[in-house]
Amino acid sequence: MSGMEVNVERLRELRRERVLSLRELEERSGVSYNTIWRIEDGRQGAHPRTVRKLGEALGVDPSELVKKGQ
Repeated sequence: MSGMEVNVERLRELRRERVLSLRELEERSGVSYNTIWRIEDGRQGAHPRTVRKLGEALGVDPSELVKKGQ
């Protein structure tokens, strides 16, 4: 798994709270649908830049999306 380990439950929870589909999050963040899907599915980690983009799109500090202890 490359990059930072993302707290997938938190990512999914934030996306659902904002009633965003994967496609809508893709549009807001500039991160591809496939990348978001793989991160949420736990198939891959994320580069710090990706975590930053997702955090900005969801309106949270990027650190909220990273598993603690990193």
